[in-house]
Amino acid sequence: MSSELLQLAGVNKRFGAQVVLNDVTFGVAPGEIVGLVGPNGSGKTTTINVISGLLQADDGVIDFMGHKINRLPMYRRAHLGINRTFQVPKVFREMSVRENVEVGARCLRLEPSEIDAILDDIGLAGVATRIAGSLTVNQQKLLDLGRALATRPKLLLVDEIGAGLNPAELNVMAELLEKLSARGIAMIVVEHLLEFLNRITERVIVLGAGCMLFEGPLATASRDPEVIAAFIGAV
Repeated sequence: MSSELLQLAGVNKRFGAQVVLNDVTFGVAPGEIVGLVGPNGSGKTTTINVISGLLQADDGVIDFMGHKINRLPMYRRAHLGINRTFQVPKVFREMSVRENVEVGARCLRLEPSEIDAILDDIGLAGVATRIAGSLTVNQQKLLDLGRALATRPKLLLVDEIGAGLNPAELNVMAELLEKLSARGIAMIVVEHLLEFLNRITERVIVLGAGCMLFEGPLATASRDPEVIAAFIGAV
């Protein structure tokens, strides 16, 4: 039996005649952080969309904890332990910070102390009663992550969480993701900020036009001619 938590094998996705994912195949182990990089339109967000269930793959297999989940709806995948954040945080703007986390916790009926622990983790305990729409972009990204954590995920899909953050905020975010990884939560992190990504992961997958161009250390990817042509040369 594989030690990998998630396995994709030959995953394809098309929008009409356009192929946006072509034979995407990789795995993620418990507690591992895998970076997903590539130029705009390379298929990064589509990859996490088909894993989370926001989109359904046309072909291939998505296996999570030994179960084929291709046709499961998004809420069923969340119950199994897959959750995600969004590049533009999807907070409930008229609700308080704490209420946002409580929404994520409803299916598990977490104790108030568990909600408190999540708020401490994401650094928002001091603003728990504030309306979410009044938060900074950084705080909303943290809240988006906290709401996902309230479902006790085994796999987190993190979509460009570093975008728009200053160096100090990026440092805090990196420390938080590393702490979650140490607890055994696996992550796939879509990111354009290579220095940030290099800090939190030893393995990246590079996509170009929906195809996997490279899998391995970021430092090695930066010397690969195909990667340079498709991604680094486009920055």
